[in-house]
Parts: sequence; C-alpha cells; structure tokens
Amino acid sequence: MGLSLHYSSEDENPGVLCGRKPLEKEVFYYEEPGLTDDTTTQCVLFPELADKPVDIRFDEEQGSSNGGAVLLKAADRRLSLTDRLGSCLEERRDSGRVRHSIWDMLAQRTFGIACGYADCNDAARIGEDPIHKLLLDRDPLNGERLASQPTLSRFENAVAARELYRMGVALAEAVIERHRRRLKGRARKITIDLDPTDDPTHGAQQLSLFNGHYDCWCYLPVMGFLTFDDDADQYLVAAVLRPGNAPAKVGALGILERLLTRLRQAFPKAQFLVRLDGGFACPELFSFLEAQAGVKYVVAMGKNSVLKRKAKKLMGKARRLSKKSGKTEHVFGDTEYSARKWKKTERRVVIKAEVVRHPGRPPKENPRFVVTNLKQSPRWIYRQVYCGRGDIENRIKELHYGLEIDRTSCSGFWANQLRVLMTAAAYVLMQEIRLRARRTRFARAQVGTLRLELLKLGARVVRSVRRIVIHLPRPCSASTEWRRIALSLGAVAG
Repeated sequence: MGLSLHYSSEDENPGVLCGRKPLEKEVFYYEEPGLTDDTTTQCVLFPELADKPVDIRFDEEQGSSNGGAVLLKAADRRLSLTDRLGSCLEERRDSGRVRHSIWDMLAQRTFGIACGYADCNDAARIGEDPIHKLLLDRDPLNGERLASQPTLSRFENAVAARELYRMGVALAEAVIERHRRRLKGRARKITIDLDPTDDPTHGAQQLSLFNGHYDCWCYLPVMGFLTFDDDADQYLVAAVLRPGNAPAKVGALGILERLLTRLRQAFPKAQFLVRLDGGFACPELFSFLEAQAGVKYVVAMGKNSVLKRKAKKLMGKARRLSKKSGKTEHVFGDTEYSARKWKKTERRVVIKAEVVRHPGRPPKENPRFVVTNLKQSPRWIYRQVYCGRGDIENRIKELHYGLEIDRTSCSGFWANQLRVLMTAAAYVLMQEIRLRARRTRFARAQVGTLRLELLKLGARVVRSVRRIVIHLPRPCSASTEWRRIALSLGAVAG
C-alpha cells in the first residue's frame, strides 16, 4: 500500500484549523479519553468573532497535529535505529497476553519524544493519533490503539542493565555506520567530545544525589559527540546516566575505548582528537590517550598553586596590556608540568593569561590551563582547538530544552537510563533530518524549530484500497523544504 502526501487548501477540510495562531482571549477545551459528555465541554462558540458564529469542535477523527512526523519514520528506516535498539531487549512476558511488542513500545516512546511527548502520561493524547499509528506500521484509521501509560511504564521498568549496555553500543554503531556511508570511510580527522550535564531531580529517584557544584539533587549524565572533518554539527553518539555525585571521569575511559575501537574500523586512515573539560583530567585518562596511536588530546585542568606560579609572568604582561588598553586582554604561553599523581611524567600545559574588564567593575584575573600533546602554538591550540568544544553546549541545550532528556522521573535508575537512551535516539533521528536539510534554512535549525516547522503539521488522513493519503495544509511555510528532505529520505516525486 502506498503513502501519499497532499498539501490541501483549507476549503477541502474546513473543520481543521492548520497553522493559525489562536487570538489572545480564545479558550480551547481538550476532551480527555474516558470522560463523559457531562464532564467536559465538547465545543466552544465565538458568537462575535466574525460575521458568522465560529464553532470550534475537537471531533476530527481522521486528523492529526503531527502530519510531518512521517519524516521520522523515513529517517529511522535509513538508520535502522529502532530496529537496532529493539534487538537489544529481551521479551520476558507471556506471549499469549502480549498486545504491544517490545519494538512497538520502544518506537512509540522514541517517536513520541521527537514530537514533543516526553512523558509516558502523554500516551493518552496520542493513543488514537493516526500518524503515530502509521509510524508503528499500524493502519492509521482502524489500527489498534497505541500502548497506554501503565503499559509503557511497565516496559521502562523491566529493562535490565545488560540490555541498556547493548543499547548504548547499538546507538553508537548506528551513528558511526551512518557517517561511514556518508563519508565512504574517508574522514581525515574525527573529534570526540565528552561533557557532563546536570539533570536535576525532584523526587525519590534511585541514585539521585546532591551535587555541590550544581547546588541541587540531580543525576550527572555524560554525553559523547563526534565531529567529522570540518562539519558544523556535532553528532550525538553516547548518553550515559550517572549518579548525581559521580566525578566527571567516571565512565569516560570505557566510552573512549569503545568509540576509538569502532571508529578505527570504520575510518582506518583518520586522525583523532579528544577534547575534554577539567573534570576529566586524571593520570589514568592521560596514560590511556597517550598509549593510543594517532590520538591527540586537549584537556582542561583546574588551577593550583604550581600552575599559578608558572603563569605569573604571563599574568603580569596581561595586566599591563589591560591597564593600557582599558579592555580585556589575553596572553598565551606554555610550560612543562608534572602533577604529583603523574609519577614524574611531564606534560605540556598551554596557559591563557586573561584579565577581564567590565564597565563599573574592578579587573579580574582569569588564568586558564589546558594539558595537550599537540605541537602547535599555544594561541592556536587554545582558540582554534580547545574553544571549539564550547559548541557542544548548544547540542546539550537542545537535548534539555528541545527533547527534555532530563525527564528522568522514574523511581528506578535503570528505567531512567532507558529514558535517556530513547531521548538520545530521538535526537539522532532529528539530527538525520537536519543533515538532510542541507542548503535549506533548516540546515542549522534547533530541534524545537525542526519540530514546529516540519513535524507539527495539521493533517487529515484518508485511507483507500490502494494507498494512504495524508493531506497537509497548502499554506505550510516549510512545504518546499519538507519535500526536499522527504525526497532525500527515499520519497518519490509524484
């Protein structure tokens, strides 16, 4: 059965309002499943809004507000992402009582998160959505209702740690294989960035602990990203949930070892650069990186009395320059340094001596230190190499604010790790859509913009004997870009 998409005029379906902002004082009521006619308003009437009364009804049974989400399904088919992740999970339920397969529930949650439904409770809203049924290979109109919140919660809490490990490996494999095909295995340089982020908790979640740096009870997940050659985007490849008081280095060696092994297989001629912040600086990590052939690193390091003493002359020069110019000034240099725990191994430390000036405030000294095995000039290493890792903060903000990766509200730790992995999978799909949007205005768009412009499209679904037709609004501002992305994901121009 074929799938067609039509950009319809509003006249074809006057009962559906698509792409229109409600006026300031409009009030809409949503009928929750299971409520009776006596307990909820079925429609609202604006008697003086136009020259005729305007009657608003939520009764379009063949409608969906997620018409563009078929792009997620197309991207998933290209990556085989949910298939890879689903194959890592074991079915331990009584087969005679199973209504929703493991893959069904995993895919429902992943696609739902991408569309803005971050919590299991949202299952009540999309259970009969024809587009979400279509994403799960069900008949969009007559197919079985999607899994309920209790079913999804049982699924999340039944996954074991060994399965989550396999899912993490499968996620990385899918991302690396995608870019191996894209670049034909010929990447010259691959940059690996790891960064922890806080995930505040507000309940009795297992291993939610107080973190003094963030001044809250939280989890402390670590995210891994890959940058190929001079790509503008960093691609999520790992997402590992950790207790709230975990040092930054916990889990880093395991992630780096697995990534380097697989990346060398996929890109045999690539050189590798590892960029980390100061929390990862430890002798075990430095020793590991230096034992890897073809691996360069830049790792920030916290201040101490020895490093401050070595930076004293540079700081003096920065103070003189700042006093003369009245502006913030930087001076770069380097030194050899051996920490007490490094067993007399000296390493190169790049120094940025900085004096910061703001109007109305006294000047502030801000020396920074980066340990590296690169040979270039200190200024180039700090500005061109190390500072580049700051862009992954934008990717992490997308995960937090665009996909709510911090919706870790399950009581069990492993259930929350599953949520993190499903959110990571949703982000990988969104990054695939963004990658397919090259040379369009969405090439650098944030996840929230991609969802609003490309996925959250009002749709009317019609099923015939030969095909399923999805009618999208003709005035859609992103219709040209949507078509281009769809064609790059395997659609055929009609």
